Amino acid sequence: MAITDTTGSVLSPLPVAPGPATERVLQPDGLTALRRVATLTDRGRTSAVLTRDAACDATPDRTMRCSVGLLPRSKKPLRTHKRTPRGRTHAFNNVIHTLRTRLEQSSTGPLAPPPGRAQEGGRAPTLWGPPSRPRPTRRWLLVCFLLGGATAGLLPHLAPMPGWRGVPSLAPMAVSGPLSRLGQDPLQRRAAAAMPGPRAVPTVPVVATAVRTDHLRIYLTGLGSAAAFHTVTVRPRVDGQVLKVAFQEGQIVRQGDLLAEIDPRPFQVQLAQAEGQLAKDTAQLQNAKVDLERYTVLLAQDAVAPQQLDTQIALVHQYDGVIKSDQAQIDNAKLQLTYSRITAPITGRIGLRLVDPGNVVRANDPNNSLAVITQGQPMAVVFNIPEDDLPQVLKKVRSGQHLTVEAYDRTLQNKLATGTLLTIDNQIDPNTGTVKCKAVFPNEEEALFPNQFVNARLLVDTKKDISIVPSAAVQRSPQGTFVYVVKDDGAVEIRYVVVGPSEGEAVAIEKGLTPGEVVVIEGVDKLQRGTIVAARMTGASNAKGNQ
Repeated sequence: MAITDTTGSVLSPLPVAPGPATERVLQPDGLTALRRVATLTDRGRTSAVLTRDAACDATPDRTMRCSVGLLPRSKKPLRTHKRTPRGRTHAFNNVIHTLRTRLEQSSTGPLAPPPGRAQEGGRAPTLWGPPSRPRPTRRWLLVCFLLGGATAGLLPHLAPMPGWRGVPSLAPMAVSGPLSRLGQDPLQRRAAAAMPGPRAVPTVPVVATAVRTDHLRIYLTGLGSAAAFHTVTVRPRVDGQVLKVAFQEGQIVRQGDLLAEIDPRPFQVQLAQAEGQLAKDTAQLQNAKVDLERYTVLLAQDAVAPQQLDTQIALVHQYDGVIKSDQAQIDNAKLQLTYSRITAPITGRIGLRLVDPGNVVRANDPNNSLAVITQGQPMAVVFNIPEDDLPQVLKKVRSGQHLTVEAYDRTLQNKLATGTLLTIDNQIDPNTGTVKCKAVFPNEEEALFPNQFVNARLLVDTKKDISIVPSAAVQRSPQGTFVYVVKDDGAVEIRYVVVGPSEGEAVAIEKGLTPGEVVVIEGVDKLQRGTIVAARMTGASNAKGNQ
C-alpha cells in the first residue's frame, strides 16, 4: 500500500537510492511503474520522495528482482504497445532524471527516514532524495515591488478628484499638508519643502462679484414681424400706353406726387366730342324754349290747339335731359384724362418699378402693377404671447396702463425700436396656444422694415430694490438652489437661496443673500465647503481671499 501526498505538493521525479538493496517491482504491461509518495516530517513539512510499490500483491509472473534505481531486465519478452513520440519523450526524461538524482545522492550521502514513519510490509520506505522545500513567493514579491514603485512615481502627479459639479459636500474636507500639494510640479514641492517657516495654505482662484440692489424688469418675449400700417399697390385705372415714370425706386414719395403718366390724347379727344355734343344740344334746347313761348301766345289767341303747346313743353324738358347727359360725358372725359396721370395715394417708401415706359397697361388688370408703396412711419409689430400670460397682460391693459414693447433683432442682442402695446386679438389660436398682440412704433430712425422678423419683449412688471446676482452664481443640487459665498477669511460657504424671476443674465434673489456679499461666478466646480479661494472681483483689480 503506497502513501500518497495529501497537500498537493509538487513531487520530483524518481531519484536513485544508494546501496545494493533490491525490491520487487510491479511492471504493468511490461513497463516499470513509478509512483510518487509523500513523507511527512514532524514539523508538518512535506517532501516528495519516490518509492517503489510493494510487490506483495503482484503476481509472480509479473514481478522480478532488480537493483534499486535500475530498470530490471526480464527474460520474458515484455508486452509492448505502440507509443506516441510524446510518450517516449516522457519515459526518456524519467530515466535521465533518475540517473542524475542517483549521482547527486551518492555525493551527498544517504538520508535517514523520518522518525515516526509507519513501515509498509515490515520495512521502512526507501528515501530517494532530500526533502523538497516550498518555493519562496518571489513572483508575488516582484509584483508588489513594481506596484509600489509605480504608485510612488504617480502619486505626485495625482490631483484631488473634483466633486459633483454644483453639488455641495455635506461634510467639510480636511486638507492636510501632503495632500494639498497633490497636482503640483515635483520641483515646486521640493522648493516649498526646503523653505523655512510655516507653509501657506493653497488657494483656488475664482472670479466673484458682489450682490447688488437694483430694479429688475420682467418681460414677456414673443416672436413677431413688423408690418406697415398702410400698404398700397399702384395700378392704372385707364387703358393706354405709359409715357413716363416719374419716380425713383426706393424713393420716399408724398401723397399726390406724380408717379407715372399714360398717353392722355385719347381722353382729350373724348372730352372734345363731349363738349361739341353739349353745344349742339344746348342750341336745340334754346330753340325749343323759343317755340314754347310762341305757342303759349298763340294758345291765348286760340290760334293753336292745346295739345301742340303740351308737346312743345315736353320737348323742352327732353333737351334739358340731353344737356345733362352731355355734361356727364364731359365730366367723364375729364376724369379719364385725370387718371392718365398716376399720383401717390399715401406717403411712404415706393418699391421697385414693375412697368417700364412704353408698355401698354389696362385698367383692373392685377398683373399691371406699377409699384408698391408702404408706410414706414409709424410701423406696427404683430407678435404672439402664451395664453397663460394673457390674464396678467389683460389686467394691465384694462387698468389703463400703456405697456412698453421693445423690438429686438433675431439674436436678441440689438434693440431696434421702442413702442407701446396697441391692442390684443379677440381669440386664441388653438394650434399654438398663443394670442396675437399688436404694438405701434414711431420708427423715426427707420430701424424697422416691413415683414422684418423681430423679437418683441412686452414689459409687464418691475421689481424694485431687489437683490440681483448673475445667473452663473446660482447652482442647483438635490437639496435645493445655492450659491458659494466668500467670507472675510477667504473661505467659501454654501448658502441656500430662494430664486425669484430672472431677466437675461440677472437673477433676483428673494431670500438668502444681503447686498454687498461676494458670490463666486466662475470656478465653482473646484469648490467645496470651507475651501480657501483667491477671488478676483469683476470690475475691480484687487482680489479677495487668502493671498
